[in-house]
Amino acid sequence: GIDRDNPAVDELVKLGYIRRDVDHIHLLDKGKAEAQKALRRHRLAERLLVDVLDIKDKGINEVSCKFEHLLHAGVEENVCIVLGHPKVCPHGKPIPPGRCCGVKENKKGRVMKFVSSLSELEVKDKGEIAYLHAKDNSQMQKLMSIGVLPGMSVSLLQKFPSYVLQLGQSQFAVDKELASSIYVRLIK
Repeated sequence: GIDRDNPAVDELVKLGYIRRDVDHIHLLDKGKAEAQKALRRHRLAERLLVDVLDIKDKGINEVSCKFEHLLHAGVEENVCIVLGHPKVCPHGKPIPPGRCCGVKENKKGRVMKFVSSLSELEVKDKGEIAYLHAKDNSQMQKLMSIGVLPGMSVSLLQKFPSYVLQLGQSQFAVDKELASSIYVRLIK
């Protein structure tokens, strides 16, 4: 249990997060709200580490515990937007929704990610290339040879039978694998 004489407990009482009586410590509404925020930051940190940084070792929880403290409110919302407002952490536990969740939906009613792969976009979507995530050097060379570079404006013109994208005045056809390696920051 918790040492009732711990100075941290006194501080939490003063801040209005907990109430201490003779036998128990009770979490107050203010404390529950702060606990939800901390849980949200932790689970978003896990998603970021696993989904974006590709860290999949058993120590993910420990790293997430440290990382969550870096996510203040504005950063936390940006991480959530970039990740596409995930509903669960990598362990399948729910991520409490934030103020940013559910505000941008596409034509099919799905929440849009702030940054999506070209293969996930809808025809006529426009954006700026945020980054490239090529699986190998040959794929990166193909992208660079047609002029796909971060910072460029791009539009998706067609999805079938191949992905046709427009870069400046030029149009290029690429397969789904190549389209999946181009990440776009949407412009609405």
